[in-house]
Amino acid sequence: MPGITLVLHDRPTSRFAWNALAGAVLAHPASSGVPVAVARSPAEVVRAAAAALAEGRRPVVGWSFYTASAAEVAAELAIVRAALPDPRVVHVAGGAHASGAPEATLRAGFELAAVGEGEETLPRLLAALAAGEDPRVIPGLAWLDGGALRTSGRAAPVDLDRFPAGAPSLGRAGPIELTRGCVWACRFCQTPFLFRARFRHRSLAAVREAVRAQRAARAVDARFITPSALSWGSADGGCELGAVEALLAAVREEVGPTGRGARILFGTFPSELRPEHVSPRALAVIRRFCDNRMVILGGQSGSDRLLAAMGRGHDAEAVTRSVAIALECGFRPSVDFVFGLPGETEDDREATRRQLARLARMGARVHAHAFDPLPGTPWAKEPGGRLDEATGALLASLHESGRAYGEWR
Repeated sequence: MPGITLVLHDRPTSRFAWNALAGAVLAHPASSGVPVAVARSPAEVVRAAAAALAEGRRPVVGWSFYTASAAEVAAELAIVRAALPDPRVVHVAGGAHASGAPEATLRAGFELAAVGEGEETLPRLLAALAAGEDPRVIPGLAWLDGGALRTSGRAAPVDLDRFPAGAPSLGRAGPIELTRGCVWACRFCQTPFLFRARFRHRSLAAVREAVRAQRAARAVDARFITPSALSWGSADGGCELGAVEALLAAVREEVGPTGRGARILFGTFPSELRPEHVSPRALAVIRRFCDNRMVILGGQSGSDRLLAAMGRGHDAEAVTRSVAIALECGFRPSVDFVFGLPGETEDDREATRRQLARLARMGARVHAHAFDPLPGTPWAKEPGGRLDEATGALLASLHESGRAYGEWR
């Protein structure tokens, strides 16, 4: 496609998103001919955009980021704009922050913000710009008009099977997205509100195809993105273990025998297991086909009251039970916790401290996070989490002994 170059601003936290979106751009008939340049710093963005201009092409710079990176990205955008103030350069923001806070994103200096899923929006935007047309008729975009926020409506949910899981030809063969959306709709999490509170699974045939493409590109590991690994194949958040077993057997068939093929990593970053899904049979399936001996469990709090308030769908005892099962089955569990949650009382904090100490004694590690009010979630307007002194001291002690890690300070 003449006239347009897509420049991906590839930050570490946006890598997985750009894997999927680069694959969509290359595969979509509206944008399959667009050259794609990858830039990993503001200076590289400037060089790539200037090179496109020198070739007579209009640079479209794509930025994707989370709320925690918003201020840093805004500073990087200012650097790029100061170094290359050419009005032909179009800066488009996407990702969780742009979807949850489009107006704040646009006021940072972006011409357009992509709201929601981008596999259809980005290719159609590129095609419109290449044709000299106004892209703002395309669903899924927001912009400022005289200082007021305007949108073209939300883009339709994406069928994952219609798009590749990455762009191996560009060296972008990261984790394969198995499931999009989440049925539990925890009040602190952007996933169900960005992608809607239901599951959309990539089919077994499409997963096979994605693994095959990655193997052809010599990717080392088969990893997966999913909010609940053992829910693959389930419509309602249950655990369809027969489906999961068929999935892992197919992936093992594609990558080769254990110890001689690529590693399969399931139930670990960037995914997790829900505690109520953990059973000896489920972990036996993972152990049979996969190489990881560490699993991530979603715990979030030791307070049953807070777990109910956030909509987790399980109690604290389910977390303790899942840790015990994981250890018995030869796995080391890492358990996610969020501290400083809205409405937290001293009774809640004490219940969580007891849970932390209990799990650490059992042999689990704690993955600690401070609560961050994310835009687009029901708790977006709550104050950021503050760690109380007693919990901070406990986490520091656990960290010193290697039983806690994360960003809680």
